[in-house]
Amino acid sequence: MVIESKGEGMEKNKIYDRDFKVNAVKLALKSNRFKVAKELGIAITNIYRWQAEFQKYGADSFCGVNNFRTPEQKKNSELKRILKQKLKDTELEIEIFKSASNYILEGRLMIFHFIENNLDRYRLYRMCKVLGTSQLAYYNWRNKILTPKQMQTIFIEKEITSVFYEYKQRYGNAKISAELKSRGIKISVSKVTSHMKKLGLVSKRSVKHKIKSSSPFVPYNPYIFPHLLNSPFKVEETSQVWVSGIASVETNEQLLFLTIIMDLFDRKIIGWSLSDGLTTKETSLASWEMAVRTRKTKKGLIFHSDRSPQYANNLFTRKLKSFKGVMRSMSRTGNRLDNVSVKSFFVSLKSELVNLNANLTKGEMEERIVRYINTKH
Repeated sequence: MVIESKGEGMEKNKIYDRDFKVNAVKLALKSNRFKVAKELGIAITNIYRWQAEFQKYGADSFCGVNNFRTPEQKKNSELKRILKQKLKDTELEIEIFKSASNYILEGRLMIFHFIENNLDRYRLYRMCKVLGTSQLAYYNWRNKILTPKQMQTIFIEKEITSVFYEYKQRYGNAKISAELKSRGIKISVSKVTSHMKKLGLVSKRSVKHKIKSSSPFVPYNPYIFPHLLNSPFKVEETSQVWVSGIASVETNEQLLFLTIIMDLFDRKIIGWSLSDGLTTKETSLASWEMAVRTRKTKKGLIFHSDRSPQYANNLFTRKLKSFKGVMRSMSRTGNRLDNVSVKSFFVSLKSELVNLNANLTKGEMEERIVRYINTKH
């Protein structure tokens, strides 16, 4: 407290505390000094003095002798400020929780809807904290990024569909399950049955030829090749190593499948295919045919891919054998780093383009992917 002398006929020796002075100065800065002085019943000279002191000392203004607070005063003031902020934050969090209570009971997706509808009322990080989720999870939901479980389901259904048509619709659930297991994909017969029912896939031989449980069918795939790109592996010229992969792309109409072939020397996409289906002709074969038109093959060229049926089949293998000197290489089972360049490309594509345009039609998505490949590579 400081005793202030008041002039201009006003009461003398009246005491004004620090908060009163700070508020008076702030009001004067926003409005007219004379008006503020009249409304508060103080001398205009006090406003001038307080403003000058506030401009000079800032937060250390109006704190007693020599206008400075003691260390203890500063500590208490800071503690008071922190406690006030914590109280304010707690009250806000309680308000958010009450507002979202009905959404919380209906599950995570409804929580994201609540967040989306209340961004103008509350800050995103605060809502995520209160509602037990993360900002990344919200952005993934908003941008329609698939969860790992959804991606796995799409991958499994893609593999089942490919095997089904590769063997001319003659394989049923048991044979498809055994075929996938031989390619490193463990899946039960019952799971295959469920996916086939969902996809509407019915074997042509399902009635006449039933596989007995006592004699399981375990086919051998002669089109699986060893991994040749052991680290460190240096690529010193074009057409020394080509790598390939397939990724799904979501539109508001359907899933599309993008197949690429990249030359590891300059990371250029030399062949690609965007298709509705997952047959070999639509995916690996189509992208290969573009690649060899774009860049000539050389003796000793290594073509590397994963073990998916679009690559591990007779049709594609025959095609590559017709180009003398091309060697095949495939990723090892369960090793995601064996084809990291392709995976990095797909991550960049989805983060920069696809996830920002998830509501596009099939035609619009095709145009953007073509433009992305042409400009980036």
